[in-house]
Amino acid sequence: MPSTHQPLTPAVLAELRRPRKYPAVSVLLPTHRREPESAQDPVRLRNLLEEAKEAVHSDPEVSRGDRIDVIGQLDQALAEVDLVHADDGLAIFAAPGEHHVWSLGRPVPARVLLAQTFLTRNLVAAQTANQPYWVLALDSRAATLWSGGRHHTPEAVSDSVSSAFPVRRAPVDFDPERGERGGDPPSTFHDEGTRRFLREVTEAVVAVQAAAPRPLYVVGDAAVLTALEEAGSVVREAVAQVVRGGLAEGPGEALGQAVQEADRARDEEAVAAVLEDLDRARGRKTFAGGLDEVWQSVSEGRAGLVAIEDGYRTTVRDNGDHLVPAEPHERGARDDVVDEITEQALDTGARVRFVPDDALADVGRIAAVLRY
Repeated sequence: MPSTHQPLTPAVLAELRRPRKYPAVSVLLPTHRREPESAQDPVRLRNLLEEAKEAVHSDPEVSRGDRIDVIGQLDQALAEVDLVHADDGLAIFAAPGEHHVWSLGRPVPARVLLAQTFLTRNLVAAQTANQPYWVLALDSRAATLWSGGRHHTPEAVSDSVSSAFPVRRAPVDFDPERGERGGDPPSTFHDEGTRRFLREVTEAVVAVQAAAPRPLYVVGDAAVLTALEEAGSVVREAVAQVVRGGLAEGPGEALGQAVQEADRARDEEAVAAVLEDLDRARGRKTFAGGLDEVWQSVSEGRAGLVAIEDGYRTTVRDNGDHLVPAEPHERGARDDVVDEITEQALDTGARVRFVPDDALADVGRIAAVLRY
């Protein structure tokens, strides 16, 4: 089942967001990682899918052929769902000829929506909160690329991200007598074959970062890291290099443990930098605090940085001028407004950073640095 710790690259997101032939069906379900709450997830999912099928069946704008197609796509999606290993939310997208299933590391409201586009804001917010990164693991023979995140084990990237990985060095037939005759002892990292291999690795990483930039960790023994640094910019531009050999082929669990300390330190530094930016913004009077102020600044495209506490959720309604608190089932209630703000901020070029709970307790759990 695709998930937010799989790469949600700009290309993948653009594909999900493009207009579809009506109906593009979005089904969102909050899920649970543990019992007893998780025991009811299968029932809730079936009920939501039945609601979605009924909406498709009864919509006069949907042709008979598309109705049969989309209902079949929803059935196929259900068969792919793995609630045994559920995260905090589930998104199912279905349209004529296609379906997609995403497991989300962030709660979502239960919802069924028929439109011409899929509802992606919860997916975007979950991906952003996950703070994804790349891990390049290599030795003298192979290099692999992995997609990791704040709370998820790294997974090897698929061809949809890069068909270049894994990069493997071509086998070399070494003739020791020839080396002795030429006075050239065998070298693990300085022969032309290895240099070519490391250049290929460098080019492959540069291409991935150009298409989907993320923090990059490089994992390998000291000798291969030194050789890779000589081959190009990858090591110098990585957020950290982890000296640990034997992990070029994974597994993901071991790579996650290898980069854990470096990722924690990077996260702490990033949070401290965001809080400093907010403090400076107060002095310059380019600060917005609280949901209503941040929502307005994001809606106007004035926010350059938005900081949100990890666990912040709230339900509001728009009274025309401001967002005001609301009950979940109240008419006009918006129960995923924080995810709305996240997606809209990113769409307007703002940085979005999730910070630990209570870091923004004095400003309403959400704040922004304004461009002007």
